[in-house]
Amino acid sequence: MRSRVLLFAAFLAASLVAPAGEVDPGLYANAVADPTRLARDRERDAREKPVEVLAFAGFAPGMRVADIFAGGGYYSELIADVVGPGGSVLMLNNSAYQNFARAELKERLEGRTLTNVKPMTVESCNLRLGVNDLDAALIVLSYHDLYYADDAGGWAAIESGQFLDQIHAALKPGGFFLIIDHAAKPGTGKSSAQELHRIDEEFAKLDIESHGFKLEKTYDGLRTAGDDPSKLVFDPAVRGKTDRFVHLYRRI
Repeated sequence: MRSRVLLFAAFLAASLVAPAGEVDPGLYANAVADPTRLARDRERDAREKPVEVLAFAGFAPGMRVADIFAGGGYYSELIADVVGPGGSVLMLNNSAYQNFARAELKERLEGRTLTNVKPMTVESCNLRLGVNDLDAALIVLSYHDLYYADDAGGWAAIESGQFLDQIHAALKPGGFFLIIDHAAKPGTGKSSAQELHRIDEEFAKLDIESHGFKLEKTYDGLRTAGDDPSKLVFDPAVRGKTDRFVHLYRRI
């Protein structure tokens, strides 16, 4: 009897997730227009194009989502608005990211109500995502950090394959994985991650697809033709104006 109840509960939870094709496009615009959002987020909107990115990915009411290496939680809050009270967002940072974004996280969380956002500090070897539990996951401008290490800064080397395998295991069959990152010079693989905080787009595709994902589509709205891929992404000449690729993968 207990197994039947659990099975029915799982079926009911799945049925509450709206199919992406049935989502009202205005839902994304309304999330971005929410008057309670932080001023710093509104300043970031012009370069991030969040309405277009959220619609491209197909986030929908009722979804359970993991924002991995979420930093200050810019996308966590937006997605929480979209998935609504029937959904939830895990806002994950490892210790290094938690320290890096401490001030921004304090501003986002103190005195504000984000009832369906769960902040978590995890380590890369154990993301605590569960199994077949997520409808979607995303890594925004941080996938390259799988190939970055800085012992002085507390950023230990990550076993990238094991990290991606955890995300694959956590997603339900057919769940999606959104990646946005700074593009490196084509053909450079992961070599730019350490010094420039960039990653070769084709390397990313091959790497992620080798762990049970399939690239479904790309979005070119964050491409910047004038970017110099030889520059560090924090260089004032390119900061906030880098060429970024946007990939949507499907768990297979």
